[in-house]
Amino acid sequence: MRRRVVITGMGAVTPLGNSVDEYWQELLAGRSGAGPITHFDASDYRVHFACELKDFDATKWIAPKESRRMDPFVHYAIAASHMALEDSGLGTDKLNDERAGTFIGSGIGGITFWEREHQVLLEKGLSRVSPFLIPAMIANMASGMVSIRFGLKGPSNCAVTACATSTNTIGDAYRLIQHDYADMVVAGGAEAAITPLGVSGFGNMRAISQRNDEPQKASRPFDKERDGFVVGEGGAIVILEELERAKARGAKIYAEVIGYGMSTDAYHITAPAPEGEGMARAMANTIKDAGIPPEEIQHINAHGTSTPLNDICETKAIKKVFGKHAEKIAINSTKSMIGHLLGAAGAIEAIPTLLSIKEGKVHPTINYEFPDPECDLDYTTEGSRKLDITHAISNSFAFGGHNASMVFKKYV
Repeated sequence: MRRRVVITGMGAVTPLGNSVDEYWQELLAGRSGAGPITHFDASDYRVHFACELKDFDATKWIAPKESRRMDPFVHYAIAASHMALEDSGLGTDKLNDERAGTFIGSGIGGITFWEREHQVLLEKGLSRVSPFLIPAMIANMASGMVSIRFGLKGPSNCAVTACATSTNTIGDAYRLIQHDYADMVVAGGAEAAITPLGVSGFGNMRAISQRNDEPQKASRPFDKERDGFVVGEGGAIVILEELERAKARGAKIYAEVIGYGMSTDAYHITAPAPEGEGMARAMANTIKDAGIPPEEIQHINAHGTSTPLNDICETKAIKKVFGKHAEKIAINSTKSMIGHLLGAAGAIEAIPTLLSIKEGKVHPTINYEFPDPECDLDYTTEGSRKLDITHAISNSFAFGGHNASMVFKKYV
């Protein structure tokens, strides 16, 4: 018999605010987090804008000396984990719990630290490269540092599945608790890839929008004039707990996790499989795992990248899975406002999905101005919407053909 799993805490640092509440209110208001890149001089780059964090100070959570030995993606993971544990009522003292796990992923890892130290190597020689380079850049260090900091001694892991990463970390954590390998897991993702190498790499492959004159309108999922995603940064963490344990300690419960599904396109390194075939399989597997009919789904937080191929394929995949019911589902894209947080996208989009269930509100998809006849579903483009939601899906689809999807259910 599978144990029931619920979400009892959330934390986030995002381009729309450094707390879950600020993030949620800005999403409901339909604000864009895009603006000129300030992390470095991007004036000569193909793309000059991104969705950066604003007013984030790592030393609020980490001692200055310690923070200098970490890449920013680890800063974001620690900050979000601190907030999530505090929100859950578990507290931020060391738990020293052998039944508490840590599943935090990153699609790219410590690219900021790597770029900086590579420059040191070129300019000052190999003896000047930081001894902290390797532990700072490896992607598993977000999980490692969070587990050390909070005394989480149970299973620990790090998914690296590009843009599906943190949906995989949350889904894998769900399985872990279901099958009695842990009672609580800190799960999510963090990314800090707004760097010269990151922006030039994505820019030169034409994956990101080049709407330099209107950055706040650049991310426009499902709109006919979309021309690519906007790079974002940040971190998001949710606390998953076994239901009876959560009830016993009087925890607040945001929602229940009831389904998790994956698939692989086995098709192309960046393009999705034609007709959204792999995406559809992931959603179908998720619904099957949840044990509900497709008609139970009322809301989908779409992957919705604002790229020409993804949005068409995701629309086709939704139609394939849901048939006529697809027209009745309220679909939105959080990326329209915060950009694409790559490995952190799944977690940072799970949070508004959970809040939509908890509060009965669906945030808008902004910048939808020109209808695309191939994207013809209900993308909640006319502002936030009140909706009583019992079941919702969050989708993540990635380079390499990795697809992951989750079903959350209202807890009553």
